[in-house]
Amino acid sequence: MANYSSHKRAQIIQNLQQELDLLVIGGGITGAGISLDATKRGMNTGLIEMQDFAAGTSSRSTKLVHGGLRYLKQFEIGLVAEVGKERAIVYENGPHVTTPEWMMLPFYKGGTFGPLSTNLGLRVYDFLAGVKKQERREMFQPKKALQKEPLLQSEALKGAGYYVEYKTDDARLTIEVLKKSVELGTDALNYVKATEFLYDEHGRICGVVAEDQVSKQSFEIRAKKVINATGPWVDEMREQDGSKQGKTLQLTKGVHLVFSQDVFPLHQAIYFDTPDKRMIFAIPRGDKTYVGTTDTTYESDISHPTVTREDRDYLLHAINDMFPSLSLTIHHIDSSWAGVRPLISEEGKDPSEISRKDEIFVSNSGLISMAGGKLTGYRKMAEEAVDKVVAILQDEAGILFEKSSTMHLPISGGNVGGSKGFMTYQEEQIAVGEGLGMARQDAEQLVQQYGSNVEVIFDLYSKHKQEAEKENIEPIVLATLIYAIEYEFAYTPLDYFVRRTGEMFFDIGKVETQKDDVIAYMAKAFEWTSEEKAHYENELMEAYKEAKLMNI
Repeated sequence: MANYSSHKRAQIIQNLQQELDLLVIGGGITGAGISLDATKRGMNTGLIEMQDFAAGTSSRSTKLVHGGLRYLKQFEIGLVAEVGKERAIVYENGPHVTTPEWMMLPFYKGGTFGPLSTNLGLRVYDFLAGVKKQERREMFQPKKALQKEPLLQSEALKGAGYYVEYKTDDARLTIEVLKKSVELGTDALNYVKATEFLYDEHGRICGVVAEDQVSKQSFEIRAKKVINATGPWVDEMREQDGSKQGKTLQLTKGVHLVFSQDVFPLHQAIYFDTPDKRMIFAIPRGDKTYVGTTDTTYESDISHPTVTREDRDYLLHAINDMFPSLSLTIHHIDSSWAGVRPLISEEGKDPSEISRKDEIFVSNSGLISMAGGKLTGYRKMAEEAVDKVVAILQDEAGILFEKSSTMHLPISGGNVGGSKGFMTYQEEQIAVGEGLGMARQDAEQLVQQYGSNVEVIFDLYSKHKQEAEKENIEPIVLATLIYAIEYEFAYTPLDYFVRRTGEMFFDIGKVETQKDDVIAYMAKAFEWTSEEKAHYENELMEAYKEAKLMNI
């Protein structure tokens, strides 16, 4: 468990300087999946990420491991079949971070969908995606649809389709995959940037020069093969290699708004079309409802996408059109987020029509780049990428590796006996939490968030209860903070509040009340200077202002 800790940065950097079979650049879901698949096959694997793990697209999606119903409309039959089957695998390997969610698709006179096309589409979808019998689609008359969700626009409602999607916490899914990879032997480190490629005498890539963003020290990482899994930065890395040619990325931006259930009391997840014929999700999540996404071409700062006034107003208009009784305004928004999607460019197509297929590019220098793809298909994408590495290593050096074996491999926190076993496990652990003095709701949330790793959280809670009182910090906050630092690579307050707990998006009030305690504890734990402490505090507050839309 030692390599999980942010206190072990120097040791991990030292490990990364021993020659690797594979270096993965990029710590989003794609990079995490690739490192897990490669390490499981016996490769000596390293992974670096210039920001925090999951800091980019992998913490800013619609947070659905979905089966790709929308791709039927674009006749991408193979993609629907693949992601539908992968969705079930993701769920079984990590049921604590993935939850079935019944979704309703209302159709209206003059709308994109009608009763016949929806019924046929959902039937085909059930077949292609291999949907379980108990989760197959139903069709509702208008009366039944309004019973399911009374907030819906009732005028011209012709009925609704009803089918299952899967909710997830994208950042936690990424981190749990990565933790499993580290457990099996990967050396992974956040806040390490690949600044240039290293080449051998034949002009073949043999590693990178990396810079530790914390200490600002540079070092070399040597590897037989290097995979560029940097998401929106894939083309930048290809450009560094002088191999950006042929297909390129088209970046699009997606924005989500979060509301309290007090002002948006949605009970039923809805997938609806907007007046301009786009599709948007409205999803209940605990005591919040979130809505998104937009899909617009993006050409600004990749590392810092923000919500504009136009994005905000577009979503508010769409919400009030579909849920007219709410009359939501900017003052009702709790928080928000914006993310960038790296799609493979298709000339003449609207961003929402571009394929979500993934592709692998191999440059003349040997740089392997993984582009496009979806959160749902991360495991299959990883398998394809590592298959490519295996084939090249076998061809070039006669090195043999095993076939992929991640299909039935629980991710970190997933040792709960699959989706069926998780229900029993959850009840058992809630009882343990209550026995420690926790409220049932708090214990349940921790089990859902950490899965089988909740046992470590409970242990930390017990051991540090007195310290929490002394530091004047809530015991659960201290337990989850220590866990984030010691087992999940967290190094900054933003890591904790955005990627480890999701509170910046779904419980932003806790950021307000807990930030001083969290910053003070982390400053002490990492022995920050007053300047470093001020820097990380400012970073957190800027992110808070952006989430609250205070800058527009």
